[in-house]
Amino acid sequence: MSSLVKNFFLFILLFFLLALVMSGLKVSDTKVVTVGMAEMVQEIVEGKVKQIEVQGDKLVITLQDGTNQESLKEGGESVSTLLKNYGVDPEKMRAVSVVIKSESGWRFWMRSLLPVFAPILVLVLLLFFMTRQVQGINSRALGFGQAGAKQNAPGDNKNKVTFKDVAGVKEAKEELLEVVDFLKNSKRFVDMGAKIPKGVLLMGTPGTGKTLLAKAVAGEADVPFFHMSGSEFVEMFVGVGASRVRDLFKKAKQSAPAIVFIDELDAVGRRRGYGIGGSHDEREQTLNQILVEMDGFEPNSGVIVIAATNRPDVLDPALLRPGRFDRRVTVDAPDLNDREEILKVHATGKPFGDDVSLREIAERTPGFTGADLANLLNEAAILTVRRNKTQISKTEILESIEKVLLGPERRGHILSDKEKKITAYHEAGHALVAHSLPNADPVRKVSIISRGRAGGYTLKMPTEDKRFHSKGEFLDDLAVALGGFAAEQLIFGNDALSTGPSSDLRHATQLAKSIVTEYGMSDLLGPRTFGSNEENRFLGRDMMEQRDFSEKTAEQIDAEVGRLLKEARVRAEKIIQSRRDKLEILVQELMVKETIEQGVFEELMGAKEASKT
Repeated sequence: MSSLVKNFFLFILLFFLLALVMSGLKVSDTKVVTVGMAEMVQEIVEGKVKQIEVQGDKLVITLQDGTNQESLKEGGESVSTLLKNYGVDPEKMRAVSVVIKSESGWRFWMRSLLPVFAPILVLVLLLFFMTRQVQGINSRALGFGQAGAKQNAPGDNKNKVTFKDVAGVKEAKEELLEVVDFLKNSKRFVDMGAKIPKGVLLMGTPGTGKTLLAKAVAGEADVPFFHMSGSEFVEMFVGVGASRVRDLFKKAKQSAPAIVFIDELDAVGRRRGYGIGGSHDEREQTLNQILVEMDGFEPNSGVIVIAATNRPDVLDPALLRPGRFDRRVTVDAPDLNDREEILKVHATGKPFGDDVSLREIAERTPGFTGADLANLLNEAAILTVRRNKTQISKTEILESIEKVLLGPERRGHILSDKEKKITAYHEAGHALVAHSLPNADPVRKVSIISRGRAGGYTLKMPTEDKRFHSKGEFLDDLAVALGGFAAEQLIFGNDALSTGPSSDLRHATQLAKSIVTEYGMSDLLGPRTFGSNEENRFLGRDMMEQRDFSEKTAEQIDAEVGRLLKEARVRAEKIIQSRRDKLEILVQELMVKETIEQGVFEELMGAKEASKT
C-alpha cells in the first residue's frame, strides 16, 4: 500500500514538472502588447514601426521608441503581400525592416512535439511502474517460503564475537570448544572415527548469554553463521515454516562448514500431540522438517545446529535424542567470580570513582544474570549523567541495584501521615523478624519510599551464592514474609489491617505450597511431590492430564499449607512482641529518614541473634 501511494505522488510530481516546462516555453520575460492587423498597418503608415520580425504566423513588432508588440497573420501569407493588400505605400514599406526568423533547435521541437508526446510518455511511465509493482509482488509471493535467515560472514571483524568477549560460563565454553575444534580441524576427528554432535542445545534462564555463546562459537571457528528465531518459521499458512527450514539448511549446506543458530527453539519445538491444533498444525509441520533436516535420509555433514531455549522441559523428545540435539549445555546464572568477570567486560569505557569495587558489586548481586549486570551498569551510567557527575560512584551503583530488583523510585507517590506510619511498621516488622532469625538473609536496606509497585521495601541479600536451600531457611523466610502482616495486626488491630500485605501473603502461600507439594518437606505428607510442576504445564497438557492425588490428599495439602502459614505468623508475632522496643526505634528512624542502610540498621538492632521461639 505504501508503494502505491509513493508511486502516485511520483506521477503527480512528474505532471507538475512537465507543466512547468511547457509553461516556461510559452511565457516570455517581457510583457508584450497584442495589436490587430489594422492597428499595425496604421502605425506603419505613421512611421512608428522600426522592425517587424516574422516567426511563422506571429509578427513581433518593434516601434521606434523600443516598445514591442505582437500580431498574428494568416498562415502562408507573406508580410509584403499583406501590406500591399492593405494599400500601404511602398516607400513606407521600405522604411520598415522585415526580419524573417525560422524557429529551430530544441525549443522548436519541444514546442512542436511535447504537447503530443507528453501524455504518451506519462502513460508509458505509468505502465512501467505498475509492471514493476506487480513483479515485486510476484517475487515476494514466490519467496514466501524462503528463510529470511540473517548471516554473519567469516572475516566480518566488525560484528565478530569470540570467547574472550564472553565472561564466566567456563563449563559451557569448554563444551563448545569441541565444536570449534571440529569446524577448524575436522580431519583429526574423522581420522579417529569420531563424529561431532550434530546439534548443541543451550539451556538456561533468560539473560545468561546463550545467544552470545553461539555467536562466539561462530567467531572462533570463523565460519558462516546463520541465525533465526523459532517464531520466524511459523506463519498462518501450512507448509511455509517447513519450506523455510528446508531453505535455511540448503543455504547452510552450500556454505558448509557452517553454523545454524535457532533462538527460542521452544516456539516450534514443543512436544507434539498436544494442544488445540491436533497434529497437523503449522508448528508441528515445521518441527517435523527440522527433525528430518537434522537427522534424516539425506546427510547433513558440515552443518552444526546450535539452539537456545529457556524451556527445555517442553521440547519434543525426538529433538533430544542422539543424532539431533544430543549434546545439551546448561548455561547457569553466574557465581561470584563469574559476576566479577562479567562486570569487568561491561565496565569498559565507563569512568568509575575510587569508591567503586567491582568485587563488592558482584557480592551485592547474587542471582543476577549477565543481562542484569549489563543493565545495572548502564542504569548507573544514566543516573550519573542525570546528576551531572563525571564519574560513576558507589551511590549510583547501589541505587541501580535496587532499580533493577524493584523498579524505579517513585518519590512523587506521596503517602499520607497515616499510610506512612503503617508502611513504616510493616517494613520494620519484616526487617526485625529477618534480623532475629538465624537462617534469614541479612537486611541490606529498609525504606518506606515507593519503588515499582511496592509502597516500601526491605532488601535482604545472602552473603554467598546458594544453590541449595534447607527447610529451616524456608520456614524462616515464611516468618519474614508474614512479619509485616504481624506488625500491622499487633499495632493497629484486626479492624485496621490494610491491603499492603497482599503481595507478602501471596508469596508466603506459594512458598508454603512449594514446601509441601514440590520439596517433600512436610512431616505429615512425607517425601513426595503432588501434581505437575507449574513450569512444565502448557496448553493442551493441562487439559489432558489429571492430578496424581485424591480429594482427601488435597484436603491434607490445604491443611498442611495452612499449618505452616499459621506457625510462621505465630513465630513472627512472638519476635515482634518480645522486641517491641527495637521495633519502635526502627519505626521512628524510618519516619524521619525514610531509608536505613545496613550499617545504621545493625547499629540500631544490635548483633544478629537467633530467635528464642
